Amino acid sequence: MPPDRRRLAALLVRVAVLAGAVLLLEAACRAGWIDPLAVIPPSDMVASMLEQLGTEEMHDNIVQTFSTIALAFVLAVGLGTLLGAAIHAVPRLRRALDPLLASYYSVPTFVFYPLLVAMLGLGQAPLVVLGLLSATPAVVISTLAGLDGVSPVLLKVARVQRLSRARTLTAIVLPAAMPRLFSGFKLALSYALIGVIAGEFILSGSGLGYAISFAYQSFDNRAMYGLMLFVLLVAVTANGLLYAYEGRLARRRARS
Repeated sequence: MPPDRRRLAALLVRVAVLAGAVLLLEAACRAGWIDPLAVIPPSDMVASMLEQLGTEEMHDNIVQTFSTIALAFVLAVGLGTLLGAAIHAVPRLRRALDPLLASYYSVPTFVFYPLLVAMLGLGQAPLVVLGLLSATPAVVISTLAGLDGVSPVLLKVARVQRLSRARTLTAIVLPAAMPRLFSGFKLALSYALIGVIAGEFILSGSGLGYAISFAYQSFDNRAMYGLMLFVLLVAVTANGLLYAYEGRLARRRARS
């Protein structure tokens, strides 16, 4: 079977499994097998999401949250890639930092939020830093893995052709490392989203995280699940776009 057909078949299987799970949950909720105080039917989640998206307050929350996530993600990609390249260039530094990078995610970054608030005040800045702390190590680790995977033969060809360092980086190193880099970018997006929304959930007075927390504390399950569904759909869509672009780059690289 051609690769395109295999990908399409895999996508159809995933969609069918997801649709079946949603329909099963809908039937279980409608039949009363699941307490509505615990989970509401998926159709009610969609209706609640659409209702809330029509309000001006929710528009402000959406703009605030996703602008913060986007800023944290862009900074994490840039800073993480530069740090990864710098660490890779200094073997002694890498040997010292490898254990720290391997155990980084065992430390909950949310414990630093009160300190960030004390240093930066309330607002967007501590949330951006929190998202940055969550996302940057994933990019650093993927950058190191990607640079490790660059074939020495390609670097020798660059030296034979007398390419400059900048030309070697853009024409050989980055294309060869791109599959690993994109894996880190996808993780960084997820971690930035988690870090920012969790930060809003804990100590913010606005944003989607705060709205979800307020609905939870008010026992408004319908609003809470509607907002959670919206965040989930945005996260899945963003990761899907990155995945599609990654596949496009891979196909272009294979053709070249």
